[in-house]
Amino acid sequence: MAWFVLVVSGLLEAVWAAALDRSEGLTRAVPSAVFVVALVLSMGGLAVALRTLPVGTAYAVWVGIGAALAVGYGMVTGAEPVSLVKVLLLVGLVSCVVGLKLAH
Repeated sequence: MAWFVLVVSGLLEAVWAAALDRSEGLTRAVPSAVFVVALVLSMGGLAVALRTLPVGTAYAVWVGIGAALAVGYGMVTGAEPVSLVKVLLLVGLVSCVVGLKLAH
């Protein structure tokens, strides 16, 4: 259950990062509200997962999921350029996250 909560929290990390970007410095109401809600849920989920998972592993997985999705979202929306190197690095990042789960 802790791993499921952690993965969902990692997904929400990407949501709050994207919402923060769209909020234009917290000046737009809807993206700012999405940012706050996703941030609270993401951090809360991380806190719940840390009850049973080691902090180093949990944090690395949480950040890895959020970072990979945030970059992927940026590439899909055109905010970030797509390159083979970036895609390969993201595959490597996701592989490392999966490896941390398997090694636990």
